[in-house]
Amino acid sequence: MAVTALIMAGGKGTRMKNQEEKPLIKIDDKSFIEHVINALKNSKKIDRVIVAVSKHTPETAKRAKELSIEVIETSGKDYVIDLREAVKKLRLEHLITVSADLPLLKSKTIDRIIEHYENCGKPVMAVMVPAERFECLGVSIDLILNYKGKRLVPAGINVLDGDKVKREEFEKELDQEIFIMDSEEFVNINTPKDLMVAKQLLSLRKNE
Repeated sequence: MAVTALIMAGGKGTRMKNQEEKPLIKIDDKSFIEHVINALKNSKKIDRVIVAVSKHTPETAKRAKELSIEVIETSGKDYVIDLREAVKKLRLEHLITVSADLPLLKSKTIDRIIEHYENCGKPVMAVMVPAERFECLGVSIDLILNYKGKRLVPAGINVLDGDKVKREEFEKELDQEIFIMDSEEFVNINTPKDLMVAKQLLSLRKNE
C-alpha cells in the first residue's frame, strides 16, 4: 500500500512564547520538523512526504523546500480545517497525517501504525495515548477522550483513506479505528515545559 505522509505545520504555536516558528525550534541540534521528516523518510511504509504550511509558517515552508520536501499551503485557520483543505487538494488514496511537533517519533513506530491500519479495514484510524502517560510525564494535555472506559489523548497522528474521506464527511461520525499506543514518542510540544521534558527524554534515549 502506497502511503503519503502529510506533516501538519501551519499552526501559530503561540503557547511556546517563542518568536521562531514552532516547527523550526531545535531539539538536539535539529528542528522539530527535521526530526519528523527524518523519521518519515526512514520508514519502510512511506512513499512520499509533504509538509502542509500556512501564512503563519513561511520559514518552515522555506526550510522544507531546502530539504527537498514538497510543500502545500493551507489557510492556517485551525488543525482540522487545514487537514481538510490538504486532503481535498491532494486527492491521495492513503495518507498518514503527523503533527510537526512530534520530534521523538521513531520510524519503526510509523511502520507499526501503518501496518495496523492496513489490517483494520476502516477508512480512518486515530492513534491515541493513555492520558496517564502524559500525566506522569507532566506535559500539557489539550483533550482527553473517554473510549471504552479508557482516558485517551490524541497522539497527533491519523491514517486516512483519501478516496473515502471526502470533505463533507469530516463532520460525520466515520467508522474509525482507535489504535492505542503507550509511548513517550507522542509528546506534543506545545509549551516550554513540554520542550524541557522532550529534551530529557531524548537524552535518556541517547544514553540507552
